[in-house]
Amino acid sequence: MLMIYANPGSPVGDEVMAEVDALMAELVESGELVGGQALDGPASARTVKVRDGVPAVTDGPFPEAKEYLAGYLVVECDGLDRATDIAARWPDARLCAMEVRPVIDEVSG
Repeated sequence: MLMIYANPGSPVGDEVMAEVDALMAELVESGELVGGQALDGPASARTVKVRDGVPAVTDGPFPEAKEYLAGYLVVECDGLDRATDIAARWPDARLCAMEVRPVIDEVSG
């Protein structure tokens, strides 16, 4: 999974979106794209923590963070190195950050 982090001050113009579109088309063509989605901004987010059985709900993501999770991609590729290469080409890698994590492929039951 490639998690896309953004910063409210990062520019998101036509040039950046063209890069995203080109990379998405490449991933579709190669068959590596499994799925993904953009997420609404932090203003519509909530953080939920349960302590001693009592839920505490706050608006937004963690307030100390300037970056926020803006979306994700799930890719099926030849390992962590290839996933890292894809993440490095995503515009947000230079504008903010990308996080790459293997998905645990276990079904609980």
